[in-house]
Amino acid sequence: MPDPLGAAAGRVAELLSEVAETHHRVYRITDGADADWASWYAHWLVELSELSDVLGRRPVRSELTYLLVLLDKEVSARPPGEPWEQYYARRITEQLAG
Repeated sequence: MPDPLGAAAGRVAELLSEVAETHHRVYRITDGADADWASWYAHWLVELSELSDVLGRRPVRSELTYLLVLLDKEVSARPPGEPWEQYYARRITEQLAG
């Protein structure tokens, strides 16, 4: 039997890769440097991607921004044994899926 949360997390990981690539292109002049990256990511994910469909509900942008910052701090303090996109995706799906 397929794991719907696992499938959702896989799709969220793909969206995170896409937003990272898009952000890097938009901020190419600074080589991707952006102190407010989490707000940018959250806006793109909520307004311009299929994240709401994948999660089964539209996340509150400020909650997603907070979660992205929290996950960044966690990964910086203790890198996971997997790509950041997978780690973030699993946590985002656990926290925000409807």
